[in-house]
Amino acid sequence: MNIRLGEKIRTLRKNKNISQEILAQYLGVSFQAISKWENGSTMPDVTMIPAIASFFEVSTDELFDFNRIESEQKIQQACWDIADWRNDDPEKAEAAYRNLLRQYPGNEIVLSNLLYVLQRLKKNNELVDLCKTVIASTKDDGTRYDAARILAETYKAMGEYALCKNAIDLIPEFFFTHREEKALLLEGEDMFRPAWQQKEQSIDSFLWMSMRLADYYEETGDMEKAKHQLQQAKGIVLLLKEDDIPPFWKENYYMSDGLKWIRKIDERMANLSNDPDHGSSDHGYVFDRFS
Repeated sequence: MNIRLGEKIRTLRKNKNISQEILAQYLGVSFQAISKWENGSTMPDVTMIPAIASFFEVSTDELFDFNRIESEQKIQQACWDIADWRNDDPEKAEAAYRNLLRQYPGNEIVLSNLLYVLQRLKKNNELVDLCKTVIASTKDDGTRYDAARILAETYKAMGEYALCKNAIDLIPEFFFTHREEKALLLEGEDMFRPAWQQKEQSIDSFLWMSMRLADYYEETGDMEKAKHQLQQAKGIVLLLKEDDIPPFWKENYYMSDGLKWIRKIDERMANLSNDPDHGSSDHGYVFDRFS
């Protein structure tokens, strides 16, 4: 694969009629590195593949001469399989995603999934660099905005409030989504999975906003309203205890995420009851979604 990639880079560079020095300057590497890539003795770092593809205005799959549709289906299935480890064994998930990247260097599907694991492992410096790479190189808006969201959360976790606000500004305001419209307008199997996914995303959003409103009321000293938001959130979670288990998941929302929410909400309620001075309003919810 190294030799084929090197040959592809050489061909694209010559077709563009540029020197190794110009390509190296764009990518921020030495021209000796470009030479080694092209003769197959070394391979670019996986985080550089999207930038190389972007420079030559080709997809990462074209860069490696992959069959785009076949490879994306295979990669997506592999990422779904690995996703089961992201919470329970993030180190194992990280190793699996990096192994996929060795097979499909620079693939946006794998990189996007790796972002979630790096966030879980709090590898913030690498996460910031990788988010910036994905944002700058991807041609898919959804991938770009998700990377911007993770970048904003990472900056918040690092205490970089101004950079967090700047990253948020990269994300446009949406009032509908592709998945939501599929759930609303299509029928049968075309509707079924998107509807489940949208339902659970909407539940998550409601619970996060309830927690944030509780933070605000606590900060402003209105403890009763803070408790009301938390009680309301817990009530929603408990309603889902007997919810169906969709055929494409191993358990329902209550078992997969709901119990974690119950623990989180109960901890917040206990803090409200035991902290007469209200304490800090920064509870780290948005940037620690996996606790």
